[in-house]
Amino acid sequence: MRKVVSNLASFEKEFPDLSKTGTRMNAIKSYFEAGGVIKIYDSEKEWPKLAYPSYFVLDKKLKELKQKRGIYEKKLGTWNKQHKAASQYHARNQIKKLKEPLYWKHMVKMTLDNDYRKDTAMVKLPVHLVGDDRWKPMVKMFVNDLDYRKQLAETVDKSIVYRKNKKVAQYADELKDFRMGVSDKQIKDLTKKINKLNKIEVALKELQKWAKE
Repeated sequence: MRKVVSNLASFEKEFPDLSKTGTRMNAIKSYFEAGGVIKIYDSEKEWPKLAYPSYFVLDKKLKELKQKRGIYEKKLGTWNKQHKAASQYHARNQIKKLKEPLYWKHMVKMTLDNDYRKDTAMVKLPVHLVGDDRWKPMVKMFVNDLDYRKQLAETVDKSIVYRKNKKVAQYADELKDFRMGVSDKQIKDLTKKINKLNKIEVALKELQKWAKE
């Protein structure tokens, strides 16, 4: 007689003599947790015969699972790269700045020009980001344009917002932290999904063994 079972409690009630532990029982549990349904009928063996899902249905499910996992793994790789890039943002720019003539011009002025040195300290010029195209124009204007430098220093000195943190490049740090936070969340979410698929894959392969009996 065939029976349809959709949860572990019903299965255990139907077959109380079967062990509640072991590889196969764990596979059945994982399959039910994923929303699976099984059809079984009585057998002279210890375990009933598995009618559904059949070996070929399970094979199709495994192929679909592997395709989905491949998509998740590709996304995970992308987010891991973004997280690494964000975490190494400042270290990378510390190296890039050494290749920028503008950085060395700034260093010369820091050594020779006391007024320039004071303005730099006031603004907290993000000269270490001179290798970043988003910040290079601002650094270039500060280094080369006296009027711009004085106007920026005055803005920082008088602005309530700037007076609070006195860091023109605060946005760079916030952007880095934001990107790391977003990538962290995506990495955790995708890792969780991949681990779940891995668990289901183990279950489906075990059910295939059952279906062949």
